[in-house]
Amino acid sequence: QVQLVESGGGLGQPGGSLRLSCAAAGFTLDAYAIAWFRQAPGKERERVSCINSPDTRTYYLDSVKGRFTISRDNAKNALYLQMTSPKPEDTAVYYCAAAPERLCPLAIAFDYWGQGNQVTVSS
Repeated sequence: QVQLVESGGGLGQPGGSLRLSCAAAGFTLDAYAIAWFRQAPGKERERVSCINSPDTRTYYLDSVKGRFTISRDNAKNALYLQMTSPKPEDTAVYYCAAAPERLCPLAIAFDYWGQGNQVTVSS
């Protein structure tokens, strides 16, 4: 069964840190550009970050640059998002997704999606 399973996230404090993980099953991530998206209540879904394969070049939404770090471990077939100094406006449901393009700028359609994990940043 092809699936992406997310873990981590939850409740964090401003200025703290949170980590999201995404494990793939049924397919190998090394053939895909993989990304994190988020959707806050009443807002459209936005792409937070993306990472190429195999060159691992990364791309970030301007509002998270310098605070979030995306990484992949092809040996573990997994994707991560390290969130440092999160802000209340980062509160959203976060999704991992995989596109059948190796390069993020070409990744328009994402074939596989995780179930979504709530991240809430509040003091």
